[in-house]
Parts: sequence; structure tokens; C-alpha cells
Amino acid sequence: MSDWFLQRPYGVRFEWGPIGAQRWAPDVACIVVVDVLSFTTSVTVAVEAGTRVYPYAWRDETASVFAGARAAALAVGRRAATSDSPWSLSPAALRLAPSTPPLVLPSPNGSAIAAAAAGSTVVAGALHNASAVGPWLAVRGYGTPELPVAVIAAVERWPDGRLRPALEDLLGAGAIIAALQAQGAGPCPPRRPQRTPGSRTPRTYPRPWPAVRPASSCLGAASPKTWPSPASWMPAVPVLADGAFEAQRTG
Repeated sequence: MSDWFLQRPYGVRFEWGPIGAQRWAPDVACIVVVDVLSFTTSVTVAVEAGTRVYPYAWRDETASVFAGARAAALAVGRRAATSDSPWSLSPAALRLAPSTPPLVLPSPNGSAIAAAAAGSTVVAGALHNASAVGPWLAVRGYGTPELPVAVIAAVERWPDGRLRPALEDLLGAGAIIAALQAQGAGPCPPRRPQRTPGSRTPRTYPRPWPAVRPASSCLGAASPKTWPSPASWMPAVPVLADGAFEAQRTG
């Protein structure tokens, strides 16, 4: 693949989906997965509670086998959650569910990107923790031409399998790139998600939650009362280690 497609020699790069992660993994030092609704938000909420989260790309019978081999609880579909199995791909449900280290979280989008990024440091990023991800990366030298970072926005799929870019993931990627820029990372390619003119830091980044909340409600990801807001961003940074995301802190 040419340097133009790989966005060389930029320190902070942006692309979509599992194919983008797979193509870029050999060329970057770190990949940030952004699947706001709701894999990476759920991962962040879970690891903040002390849970190790194993990503898994399929929600079928193989997921149970995968979880059993790791003595882990298996997250179920949002509508399939019960009092005996309260863990699902829902940040709101995970906030209320008892902590269970470890947990297998099936997701065909975010998990697929994490799997495609094998060989690189993999971080789970979202609107929920963007202000923590940027400093965590920057203090470790990521986001420079020497240690480039690729921010990969997840995608949805139309029934025929075609790509359907997701606004919430674009907003999440933009928030993380803004946080990196605030730490002096870069340079960034012209095609990156842009901040609104006048915004200078992640805390002045335009509030994207009003645009995301309607979609989150339709998906059953959370209710407006339990969905996290920028004021409640948590400092946990989920990093993939030995096949599972674990919480790390800025610094």
C-alpha cells in the first residue's frame, strides 16, 4: 500500500473499520479502537470496575466455548439480560451489574478491529474516556512520526454487508484526536476528523452527546439518565494485554 493511503509520515492517523486496522497494524505503534455504541464505551465502564474484558467477534455458540475456556462470564444481547446473567453490550447495564472478572464481550465491530490490530498496542477509546486516552498515549510517546497512532472508527453494516459509517464513532475519533493534539501530538493528516473552530482542548470540544443520545436510546444502549456525560468522563484507559482489556491510568 502506498504512503498516501497509509498517511505517512503523520504521527496521528485516521481510518475506518477492521480492514483499515488490518492494513495499518504493521505500520503503526498503536491502534485506538473507537466503537462508541457501544463496544468501547462498555469496555471502559467494565474495566473501570476492575473487570478484565475479552473481546470476541461473534455472538454464537463459539462465544460460550471461548468464555468457558477462560472461566469468564459471557455478556449476552441487551434484550437477553436476566438477573442471573446481567452482563450485556450496554454501558448502562454494566454500570448496574455486579463486577465479574473476567468478562467476554462479543462484538462484531469493535472486537473485530481489536483482532485485526494484532501486533500493535491496542487501546479502547470512546467519548466516555477521550480526555484520558490522549494524555495516556502522549506520555508514552505515541502520536509522533516515530511512534504513530492510528485512530480507527468502527462501522456498521447494511444488510448486504456494505459499509455504513457511524456518526458517533466519527465524533469519538475526533475527540481522541483533539485530546492528542492538546498534548502536542502530530502532525495530523488533512483528512482527520476536524474539531469545530474555536475549540482548543478536549474540555472545550463541542458536546456531542445530544447527537448520540437518540441513537443510543434506539439501540437500547442506555437511557438518558444513565448515559455518561462529559462531566463524568473517567480516567481509565483500557489496553489490550494477553487477549483482554485491562484498565490503565494516565501518567
